[in-house]
Amino acid sequence: MIDVRPFESLGTFRNDWLDAHYHFSFSGYHDPDRQNWGLLRVWNDDTIQPHTGFGRHGHRDMEIVTYVRRGAITHRDHIGNDGRTVSGNVQVMSAGRGIEHEEHNLESSLTQIFQIWIIPNETGVKPGWETRAFPRDDESGALITLASGRKPDSAALPIHQDADILAANLKPGQTVRHEVEPGRFLYLVPAAGLITVNGRPVKARDGVAITGEDALEITATEASEILIADVPTAA
Repeated sequence: MIDVRPFESLGTFRNDWLDAHYHFSFSGYHDPDRQNWGLLRVWNDDTIQPHTGFGRHGHRDMEIVTYVRRGAITHRDHIGNDGRTVSGNVQVMSAGRGIEHEEHNLESSLTQIFQIWIIPNETGVKPGWETRAFPRDDESGALITLASGRKPDSAALPIHQDADILAANLKPGQTVRHEVEPGRFLYLVPAAGLITVNGRPVKARDGVAITGEDALEITATEASEILIADVPTAA
C-alpha cells in the first residue's frame, strides 16, 4: 500500500513566528485517520521566523529527531546540552524519564525543520541529546542512515527503537532502492524536489505512507532531497 498525502491536506498552525504543517494529529489538529504510522507518532514540517522559537518545555519517553532543511536550530536543555544544528544535519533528543528543552532560530533568516517523533521501545531511560553533521555530498545518489536503533555500530545517531531515519539527495533521473522487511511501516517525505515512488508521483513536502511493499524504487524527476522513517508496527 502506498498512500500519498498531499501537502495541502496536512494539518496546519500559524502564528507570528511559526508556520507548522502536521502529517499526524498534533496539538490542536486531530484527524482520527492520521494518529500515527506504526510507531511513528509525529512528523511536523516547521518554518520558524528569525530570532524566535520554542520556549522551555518538557517531554518524556519519546525519541525526537530533528532534521534541519534550511537555516539552523539552537538547542538548550536542563541537563546542560547546548548546541547548534545546521542545514542538512540532524539532532536526536531522547526524552526518556524527562527533559526540559528549548529550540530557537537564532539566525537572521528563516529556519525550516522536520520534527520526527518515534515511540521508544524502552521507557524511563536517561535523557540525552546529540547532534551530528551529515554532509549533503555523502547523501548524493544513495540512502544513508541518519538515526537508528538497528545499526548500533554505524555513524547514525542512536535512538531507542528498532527504527531507521534515512536520507538521500538525488539528481534528476537518479533512482535509489530500499528493501522493505515484512511488517514494517515506512513514511517518506521529499524535503525538496519531485519524485516517483514505485511509479507514483510525489511532490515536495507531500507525505507517503507505505506498508506491504517488498521494496521502494524512488526516482527523482528533478533534483530532490528525501527522508524516510522505517519503523515497526504499533504494539
